[in-house]
Amino acid sequence: MSERNMMKVRVEAERCQGHNRCCSIAPELFEIDDYGYARASGDGSVPPALEEKARLAMKNCPEHAVRLTRQD
Repeated sequence: MSERNMMKVRVEAERCQGHNRCCSIAPELFEIDDYGYARASGDGSVPPALEEKARLAMKNCPEHAVRLTRQD
């Protein structure tokens, strides 16, 4: 998969309330900051094998803070 078609994940900091469901579902894609809030690991790139986990993390965020985009 080219980088142009790579899925990216991010967490909207102003929405995140620290439930960290995303971290539980996809620890490969998310990490917890010093204040207990989630953020994307690295640059937010989602390997193809983890795309389903990324979607599940987005669907399970009670604050709708997890966002997925595709680099086109």
